[in-house]
Amino acid sequence: MIKILADSTCDLSKEVLELYDIILAPLTINIEGKLYKDRVDIEPNDFYSILKGLSEHPTTGMPSPEEYLKIINKAVNDGYEEILCICMSSGTSGAYQSAAIAKDYFYEEYPESAVKIHVVDSKCMSHGSGWLIMKSAMMREQGASFEEIIDFNETYKTKVKHFLSVDDLNHLIKSGRLTNASAFIGKILMLKPIMTMKQGKGAIVAKERGRNKVLKHYVQEFIKRNDNEMTEFILIGYTSDKAVAETLKQKLREEAGFSGAIHIMQMGVSVGTHVGPGAISMFFIEK
Repeated sequence: MIKILADSTCDLSKEVLELYDIILAPLTINIEGKLYKDRVDIEPNDFYSILKGLSEHPTTGMPSPEEYLKIINKAVNDGYEEILCICMSSGTSGAYQSAAIAKDYFYEEYPESAVKIHVVDSKCMSHGSGWLIMKSAMMREQGASFEEIIDFNETYKTKVKHFLSVDDLNHLIKSGRLTNASAFIGKILMLKPIMTMKQGKGAIVAKERGRNKVLKHYVQEFIKRNDNEMTEFILIGYTSDKAVAETLKQKLREEAGFSGAIHIMQMGVSVGTHVGPGAISMFFIEK
């Protein structure tokens, strides 16, 4: 039996988590001195509705090794013999290190245990790691072995293509993801930055004027980069404007001719803290 666990930045919907029995280690969000667990104590819509009125920008904290160890022990007690933990990129958070430490703690406590634990540094953020988690769960349902699922993750994790654009650059500045100078230029020219992941960290790869051009950029890049054999499904993420995500989905159908599943899911509070309302993202496997 294979158990899949992740941190809450994977941003998978409640329905997907329940369907595939995926368990999350939640990040914590500090909102004006009060701590909340992502998707446990606070939901995305509630967070985005209060974000503009906050006097201090929220901060996030990674799950502790003890949090991961608690989840691992429960999985073992429930009869799971193989545990796969897929974490957000180690280049943006310490969640991977926490999970790796928890794995070491487990084997120190149970040195004779036959339980297999593998921790993946996904090199991804948000629905990027979510894509790997969903694919892993689908492989498990189709009868793939633990080793086959691990091999897929380690082989394709750097092939998960990310595109993210935001409405308000201030959130990226306050969270340290963008310099004041870049933001100032972007505001003067009314440009929206488009970000991706490079070597496990966020990087700006383009700037477009207006949301329509952002979506056009997404579709053009998808047509150029998509691996038709490996992209069984696309994940589209949004923070506060689902209508834009629906428009992107329609464009991918009509203009890119993609016939596979396209899932639209909301970004959670931990990711939303950094990107703010109005963000739109897209994830698939590139060639």
